[in-house]
Amino acid sequence: MKSEDIVEVVVELFKETGTTVPEDVEKALISALEREESEISRSILRAILKNIEVARDRSIPLCQDTGVPVVFLRVGKNISSSEILRILDGIREGVVRATEEIPLRPNVVDPFTRENLKTNVGLGSPFIDIEVDERLDREVEIKVLPKGAGSENMSALKMLTPAEGIEGIKRFVLETVANAGGKPCPPIILGVGVGGTADIALKLAKKALLRRIGERHPNRDIAKLERELLEDINKLGIGTMGLGGSITALDVFIEYMGCHTASLPVGICIQCWAHRWGRRILKI
Repeated sequence: MKSEDIVEVVVELFKETGTTVPEDVEKALISALEREESEISRSILRAILKNIEVARDRSIPLCQDTGVPVVFLRVGKNISSSEILRILDGIREGVVRATEEIPLRPNVVDPFTRENLKTNVGLGSPFIDIEVDERLDREVEIKVLPKGAGSENMSALKMLTPAEGIEGIKRFVLETVANAGGKPCPPIILGVGVGGTADIALKLAKKALLRRIGERHPNRDIAKLERELLEDINKLGIGTMGLGGSITALDVFIEYMGCHTASLPVGICIQCWAHRWGRRILKI
């Protein structure tokens, strides 16, 4: 695959994710409208669904906050380092073009001076996570997750003691969602990362968002915890945009890894209703 082909794929992915939500998310919002008990939340859900329809029909961004470009890259075992560098260059160029053409709002700034980088590229952006997957040969999987600030600002990390266990995890998740209220633009999708170290727990939380609504974790105990947390969150009464109601979250996803015997890291990544992400697998 040529470098220009990678650029085109990246532009296509950011256009898709900037102007549409996945079908499963739209269906979950329709289901939320059918189940919601609060009339004010129902009216806002109708507006959200109309927003989705207009953005898709006119091919314009779903939200004025088109997020920062987050990319998860899985590469096959037989892809060379020079090819990986070419792919990374293609991703960066694709983000520059997507920012100009879609357009994406130039959100990335210097954290100290607040100087805008104009193209969403520079100072480490786009934020690319690279993983070598031995199940792949000469394939590359690119997942993009444009992440808006309203929901990202509600991220949280807590280093629990091992003794706090599952009940401690549940308590921290519910406290975090309750404290966030309407700020992350609910109904939300929640990613929870458990284990690893502090930074890894937060990365797991973000990666957890890359599942379809209703797709449970293969571990039955973890799947049960996902369902329990979803039910408990929806009992908080926060509702759409924090205005009250029975639907605060569309789903909860958990990912986990091993951790130190004296540690229990828990990271939380909240996503707004505009859960924008997309995926392509390329043959290199």
